[in-house]
Amino acid sequence: MKEKNRAENILPIIKYPNPVLRKKCGKIKDPLNPEIQKLIAEMIKAMKANNGMGLAAPQVGKSIRLCIIEESGQLYVLINPKIKSRSREKAMGEEGCLSFPGKFLNIERSEKVKVRYLDEKGKKVKIKASGLLARALQHEIDHLDGILFIDRV
Repeated sequence: MKEKNRAENILPIIKYPNPVLRKKCGKIKDPLNPEIQKLIAEMIKAMKANNGMGLAAPQVGKSIRLCIIEESGQLYVLINPKIKSRSREKAMGEEGCLSFPGKFLNIERSEKVKVRYLDEKGKKVKIKASGLLARALQHEIDHLDGILFIDRV
């Protein structure tokens, strides 16, 4: 499959203060639904085209619990993700957000998290993450709850 690099094939990223970014997202009932599968592929393309590390469905105008993260060459597709636990240890770190172009803020987040979600095949997954991946998970899952990184400053 050839990668087309024309802008009209890339989902536009919703910018703040669009109200969709503040909505709590609804659960996905059928992860294997062709529309969800197509959206996953389009979100991956949009994230890469915008040099992002993560992208949540509300950032492309969809109020559903879906986000993607790419960290250290590993792609994570998270459907209906839920943070099951957070470490007491916190860490400050710089974060950016595709919905806030050019804005970078120091945000305090839990150092480690445990997250449960469904992958793109609908399989149940549990992961323990620390460092940058833990930060990205917290950032993207916040999006699904209508929480933006500016709220965490």
